[in-house]
Amino acid sequence: MIGSDGSALSAELNALRKALFPPASQKVLRSFSSGEAAKLVGVADGYLRQLSLAGRGPQAETGAGGRRSYTLGQINELRDLLDDAPKGKRYVPHRSDGEHCQVLAVVNFKGGSGKTTTAAHLAQFLALKGYRVLAVDLDPQASMTALHGYQPEFDVDANETLYATIRYDGDQRPLPEVIRKTYFAGLDLIPANLELMEFEHDTPKALADRGSEPFFGRIATALGTVEADYDVMVLDCPPQLGFLTLGALCAATAMIVTVHPQMLDVMSMCQFLLMTSDMLGVVQEAGAHLDYDFLRYVVTRYEPSDGPQTQMVGFMRSLFRERVLTHPMLKSTAISDAGLSKQTLYEIGRESFSRATYDRAIEALDNVNGEILALMHQAWNRPT
Repeated sequence: MIGSDGSALSAELNALRKALFPPASQKVLRSFSSGEAAKLVGVADGYLRQLSLAGRGPQAETGAGGRRSYTLGQINELRDLLDDAPKGKRYVPHRSDGEHCQVLAVVNFKGGSGKTTTAAHLAQFLALKGYRVLAVDLDPQASMTALHGYQPEFDVDANETLYATIRYDGDQRPLPEVIRKTYFAGLDLIPANLELMEFEHDTPKALADRGSEPFFGRIATALGTVEADYDVMVLDCPPQLGFLTLGALCAATAMIVTVHPQMLDVMSMCQFLLMTSDMLGVVQEAGAHLDYDFLRYVVTRYEPSDGPQTQMVGFMRSLFRERVLTHPMLKSTAISDAGLSKQTLYEIGRESFSRATYDRAIEALDNVNGEILALMHQAWNRPT
């Protein structure tokens, strides 16, 4: 009965995808108005119009009423055109040789903390800002994968997840073979499916084999083979403290812990922190190297009018101080409604919501992600 229910649900979800994204059942990112494009590039809208009239750079598509719009790929072309590093005018934000690739692990082992929502929006925000981003789905439930247009049981076959690169047998594959392009220019994805659970099952058997690389270093080694191609990697970790999560934390340069400001969620986070500390201590003794640029707590699904939630946020700030991000991620119907069509708020236009609802949600997202970007710049010793 369970299997038949799962198969029926899978077929319905696939039919929904075909209905939502015809004709090829593939997601396509919307175009951005000239005003949005100018803001993303960091210039005035009038300057983009001057470039267009002069025949320089990509030409905007002109719609009804003469409205001009650009794809994200064209926005990146504009960045390349305008970038003049020798004069200090940087429009392409890629890291330099002296700046290490940022590996951001988004973690919590309590479901409903907003972990995948946070990771997906962060990856897309950074891509919109012009960074080269690799999103790594380490959760066998594969929600990050689904949000980016791939249905795990239909589109991700055997040996096409990160497991293909970190497995212990002779069927290993190079990581570039499992990386996929997404409809976001500059954002690549390592998809997930249930196959990732095999790593949790294989690792206890492999622990006795002293000839193989320890489990805690395998993800770092795999990601290291492609780090030259990216500025930042965003790891969506499983909601459990297993071998995959520990491997991700050993590969990370920063940890982002999501927490919903309710007592049960905070109590769960307390156990997570204690367990994580103990486990990381064990792998450090076994030879793991941990060096985090920053650790931050992100308050998610926050309702400012909820008195107990406000008290809980104040309690966390009194304990963790600057390690709690200044801006919380507000609970928003806009994000929930976007999720109904397997989309994020960054890919849905403002016209899909009331202006106040959309503006409130996008401002909260930008504030949270902007804080994380500022922390990345600090780690790179860049001006914020």
